[in-house]
Amino acid sequence: MAGKRLVLLALAILAGCGRERTSAPAATRDLQRPAVDARSPMNDRAAKSSSSKTAAKPVAKQAGKPMPRTIAAGTAISAKFDAGISSRTHKPGQKLTGTVAADVKDKSGRTVIPAGAKVLVTITAIHESENKGDKTGKLVLTPTQLVIAGHSYPISGSAKALDRTLKDRKTNAGDLAKVGVGVGAGALLGTAVSGGSTKGAVIGGAVGGAVGTQRAIQTQDRDVVVPAGSRLKVTLGSPFRRSI
Repeated sequence: MAGKRLVLLALAILAGCGRERTSAPAATRDLQRPAVDARSPMNDRAAKSSSSKTAAKPVAKQAGKPMPRTIAAGTAISAKFDAGISSRTHKPGQKLTGTVAADVKDKSGRTVIPAGAKVLVTITAIHESENKGDKTGKLVLTPTQLVIAGHSYPISGSAKALDRTLKDRKTNAGDLAKVGVGVGAGALLGTAVSGGSTKGAVIGGAVGGAVGTQRAIQTQDRDVVVPAGSRLKVTLGSPFRRSI
């Protein structure tokens, strides 16, 4: 009976040792596992996609790029001459400037050429009126540039001085010569008609002088004059495009 008890006791001791060996590694693993601090914030935000950055770049560039504005050929620009013109003092090839009087807008109502911009024109041809039948004389202007906010833009088309006038010149040598020719021709004619008498020459000279004077008046030179501040109309010959 005592022997059985010893055997059972030995078996119990062996079973206890086995359980200790089995649970020891688990305990060791639990001790080595780092503790989790519940107070630490969790980073649950999703990582940013590199593709979204790539897609955003073209949009930013497009937003910063100036948008061009265009006005069509045939558009009229109202301006005023900064200085006057006279066929007595100005010659072909001289350059003139005018100031744009009103905003010029595109079809969407956006201003393309603002009031205050400068327009440059060149005198292509200029000549005084030489006879009574010429009511205008000759003045041809060609637009070449627009200057907006310090930037120059080439343009083509036509330009017209709307308020040009003719101004009589003072009697010159040419006009006096016309009178002298009339006097001489009248005197010769009077002498021939009167048979060579002095009286006929005097009468003929008087009549010839009157004819010469009338001729001088009819052919007296008159200058083309454009006052400073008068109207200048520029018509575009081709579309004008500007990046705002």
